[in-house]
Amino acid sequence: MHSVELLQQLDFIKEIDKIKYIQRRTKLFGSDRNENDAEHSWHLAMMTIVLAEHSNEPIDVLKVVKMVLIHDIVEIDAGDTFIYDENKDHSNTDEERAAANRIFGLLPKKQSEELIGIWEEFEAGKTQEAKFARAMDRLEPLLQNASNNGGTWKEFDVSYNKVYEKKQVIEDGSTIIWDLAKGIINDSVEKGILSKD
Repeated sequence: MHSVELLQQLDFIKEIDKIKYIQRRTKLFGSDRNENDAEHSWHLAMMTIVLAEHSNEPIDVLKVVKMVLIHDIVEIDAGDTFIYDENKDHSNTDEERAAANRIFGLLPKKQSEELIGIWEEFEAGKTQEAKFARAMDRLEPLLQNASNNGGTWKEFDVSYNKVYEKKQVIEDGSTIIWDLAKGIINDSVEKGILSKD
């Protein structure tokens, strides 16, 4: 006979498979195929492992990996909000809170509380781990759009100022990576794949 906790964990594991179906606006590097949330989260976890040394302060890498792997699970219920959406705020919403409670609530109480706490920490963006996780979350689509001749910037007529404003969060996690990101943004303007207007 299996424990109740194991069955709860398996229910959660089955439920989060749905994240593979959540399509993002950004496309894979050098591709015309949209990325899904599972691919995005995996990529951020790898970026965290590889780039952690560039954090402004020492970080708990495992905690950041947990953050980036779970941060978009709420989109199973709440859907993906495009970062440049003019009509819907990209900040924590009531829908995301309800999704976090439902999905993480499938787990045994202790694990549920841990993952909700990590998700809340990411959303608040106050700790160094959250700042670095958010830097990774903003860096990946920047690299994708630069590799795709402007990608969603061109597709949705996103301006330099809007990109700069949204990507500046990177600086809170890593000034070194922010310097690199600024260079990519400016190069994108020079190449004509990001509008300065």
